[in-house]
Amino acid sequence: MKLKWESISMLHQNVLLIKLVSAVLITGLALRFFVFRFGQISPVQVSVNGNSDAQISPPSVILSDNEDLIPVDIEVEKCDLFTGKWIKDPLGPIYTNGSCGIVIDGHQNCINNGRPDSGFLYWKWKPNDCSLPRFDPQRFLLLMRNKSWALIGDSISRNHVESLLCMLSTVEKPVEVYHDENYRSKRWLFPLHNLTISNIWSPFLVQADIFEDSNGVSSAAVQLHLDKLDKTWTDLFPSLDYAIISSGEWFLKTAVYHENATIVGCHGCPESSNMTDLGFDYAYNTSLRHVMDFIVRSNTKGMIFFRTSIPDHFENGEWHNGGTCKKTEPVSEEEVELKVLNKILRDVEISQYERVVEEVGQESLKLKLLDFAGMLLTRPDGHPGAYREFRPFDKDKNAKVQNDCLHWCLPGPIDYLNDVILEVIVNG
Repeated sequence: MKLKWESISMLHQNVLLIKLVSAVLITGLALRFFVFRFGQISPVQVSVNGNSDAQISPPSVILSDNEDLIPVDIEVEKCDLFTGKWIKDPLGPIYTNGSCGIVIDGHQNCINNGRPDSGFLYWKWKPNDCSLPRFDPQRFLLLMRNKSWALIGDSISRNHVESLLCMLSTVEKPVEVYHDENYRSKRWLFPLHNLTISNIWSPFLVQADIFEDSNGVSSAAVQLHLDKLDKTWTDLFPSLDYAIISSGEWFLKTAVYHENATIVGCHGCPESSNMTDLGFDYAYNTSLRHVMDFIVRSNTKGMIFFRTSIPDHFENGEWHNGGTCKKTEPVSEEEVELKVLNKILRDVEISQYERVVEEVGQESLKLKLLDFAGMLLTRPDGHPGAYREFRPFDKDKNAKVQNDCLHWCLPGPIDYLNDVILEVIVNG
């Protein structure tokens, strides 16, 4: 009897235990469901070893300019910053021709010179597959503290360096600390950041004897030494942290070519000469080969860029025979085509760059390519045109004036080169 009673008692205890375990399991499942269902709405506070500060938060997102949501844990393919389109930008440039002051060359100060329209200022470059952050001058200056920059080349390089200086001057005003005898090469210092930016005049990048006045009128053919680099930039090169090197347009000029201290030919040879007309592409190809070989073989630890030549937009003529550029808005890719001469220059540049990539390998190459040809090809509205001079039509509305369809207004489309360059430096 006692054994039977104990068995019944034990049975009751087992039933209670089963009920208790079932209740705990049901409660646990309910709590788990609640956390799973509502944990995504608000962060879930958890305690780890008594630490109540630990927190599980929702996945972070990056907000881009076009309001795309990109989860940070998803690897996005690198974007081609040089392929895209111009879109309207109500914010406009970060500086004005007035705020930048005397840094702007008078020929590129379009608004001050009386250009009547301003719509060309309200466009920005948008790569096809990603956002391009707006140029941040404060960030640039902080990144470039104690660094040295140089933009090496012709008047387009000068145009570009003035654009960069104007953008940076919204944070700190640069101080001119050097200029050469003809004020073609200059250097500026940003004292608070110990940043120097130089503009080095070397239109051919190789040694050249130039017989040209300030108005661009030549009294004799250029004597061009294709195998001797211009020491104006090579002597400074080892000390640079960053450099943007470019050339192109000047090789279209009449010139006599020298190699190994011997005349080998010319471009635009006079009929009376016995020289062989080798063409400007021969000279450009030979010169760039020596330039790129020098950079690749140098011991520089700097970041060196080669910028392709920039297309012009002369219509109904060229610089010397009445060409103009009257458009006031960007055009589509279908509406414009790279001119034959511009295409030849760019083909030489790309082929020489690809040559050194093949010889050295992309990973070991000390040179990066900046190909802005397509980006600026669709901006025929960004040039000074007739407004390279101060108020050219004030005295005569029908006056015939020299047009500039090669350089760029400041502010203007060339400013967006700096947006791209900063992004390349920061994110490769």
